Amino acid sequence: MTCKVFDARSCLLGEGAFWHPGRKQLFWFDILGRKLLSSHAGTRQEWNFDGFVSAAGWLDANRLLIAGERELFGFDIETGQCCPVVPLEADNPLTRSNDGRADPWGGFWIGTMGKQAQYKAGAIYRYFRGELRPLFPGMTIPNAICFSPDRRYGYFADSAERMLWRQRLAESDGWPVGDPEPFVDCRALGYEPDGATVDSLGHLWNAVWGAGLIARYTPEGVLERTLPCPAKNMTCVAFGGEALATLFATSARQDAPDATSAHAGSTFGFEPGIRGLPEYQVIL
Repeated sequence: MTCKVFDARSCLLGEGAFWHPGRKQLFWFDILGRKLLSSHAGTRQEWNFDGFVSAAGWLDANRLLIAGERELFGFDIETGQCCPVVPLEADNPLTRSNDGRADPWGGFWIGTMGKQAQYKAGAIYRYFRGELRPLFPGMTIPNAICFSPDRRYGYFADSAERMLWRQRLAESDGWPVGDPEPFVDCRALGYEPDGATVDSLGHLWNAVWGAGLIARYTPEGVLERTLPCPAKNMTCVAFGGEALATLFATSARQDAPDATSAHAGSTFGFEPGIRGLPEYQVIL
């Protein structure tokens, strides 16, 4: 399968890729570079922030909900104006936000982690209808937040534990029901799972840190295929483009054996012959 470099700007830690369905535009972050990036109609765009930024969902045509170092905040793409929404571990200077994604009910899931990846220093939260509620405490590197097309399950990973988990969700409002169950034991594969998305068939696509590939798992948690990538540290994936047929993937230059190569930290595009799902709108 052909892989193209979508954007050659080298991110120290690329993350949080998502396709805005209204703007027909890909956004992603360089967490350690404290930047939001995009490429629209052939024009590269970049916004700088004072703190770390890591993930986002779309609120409307011009506004995003962004997960920052100390809070969730609204961001106007056109004006650059920021508007605080809710604090996020604002009293803990050791942590920052990491992976996150909107859910089918208009909520937003966001993980936190230690800035030095301290053991179990982070958690996964859900923001929904004005409330930020902790869901899963004791996370080291939360990642792979995404949702099944039938709305029955949420997925997440702890990269440090090399485990992907599946969580049943309430049909009415999307809150977790019961305890999470193992979905894929990536230790058996030698993989460290990073960001993920789900396609229209319910298969989960997972960026693999350190292995230079993207893995696709069936709804039963079976490895179905892998896509080789030009960078070793792959970090996040998102479907977008025409008919949601392009799989975009971010990468990182941080801790990469290929850190000096032309492709480490770049953002790539694949045409896997499978369509994704539109990103859900966040409702404040």
